[in-house]
Amino acid sequence: MADIKLKFCGAARNVTGSCYLLQTARSKFLVDCGMFQGARRIRELNYKPFPFSPAQVDFVLQTHAHIDHAGLLPKLTTSGFGGPIFATEGTRDLLTFMLPDSGYIQEMEVERRNRRNRRRGGDEVSPIYTRKDAEDCLSYFRTVDYEEWAQVGPDVRARFWNAGHILGSVSIELAVDDGGPRPLRLLFSGDLGPDEKVFHEAPEAPEGFDYIVCESTYGDRERPDDTTEERREVLEKEIREALARGGNLVIPSFAVERSQELLHDIGVLMAQGRIRRTPVFLDSP
Repeated sequence: MADIKLKFCGAARNVTGSCYLLQTARSKFLVDCGMFQGARRIRELNYKPFPFSPAQVDFVLQTHAHIDHAGLLPKLTTSGFGGPIFATEGTRDLLTFMLPDSGYIQEMEVERRNRRNRRRGGDEVSPIYTRKDAEDCLSYFRTVDYEEWAQVGPDVRARFWNAGHILGSVSIELAVDDGGPRPLRLLFSGDLGPDEKVFHEAPEAPEGFDYIVCESTYGDRERPDDTTEERREVLEKEIREALARGGNLVIPSFAVERSQELLHDIGVLMAQGRIRRTPVFLDSP
């Protein structure tokens, strides 16, 4: 049996920058290549070199489009990576917008930072990647279907299962030919969606894996097991109280998918007459 090495290159001792490096007898590849987000000391990790040689990576398997899982793909392609990035059609389509937007945001942030540095006599900095870098990165994507085996490396097959998280999100099943009587079977969960989702079916995957690598951002706490209706009752109460006081209600929400579910719930409450019709604004870059 050949050795298979797994290295955690992000999302270890923090919850962003998901990136796993796997090396088999004949393949070297990544599962996700995410951006570090949060406090400045965490974001600074995005500017450091990868803890591996991008030119030696054969391919990337992408679980979904959130920036903390996909945001450094353009940096990877500008640093020497030349292989395919395997993803579902939904993930590829979302990243067609999200990666160039990420590059644009970085350009704008660096421009502001350099203006401050010039006033203070500091050194100028460059963006991690530009909008054009992100647009060029999109040509590396190869789409795969759900629940169908794809030969992604000479000794690696991958099968993508619905993770119930956002459009195109998957858990990735791997079968690695390691010289044994049967392939070594692994599962990388990606981000798993909660119960009671409006737009996505519940997560799916087979059984009998040798190893499972599972996201555990919320593994240290109990989460409320609310039904869709119980969730809407909480939202209804908050909205009614805010409107009764004559004020505005500001709801911070992730721009991808969660805002869609929130807008849908508000629409349902209005359609059912449970809250009065009032203007709703979505403010997002």
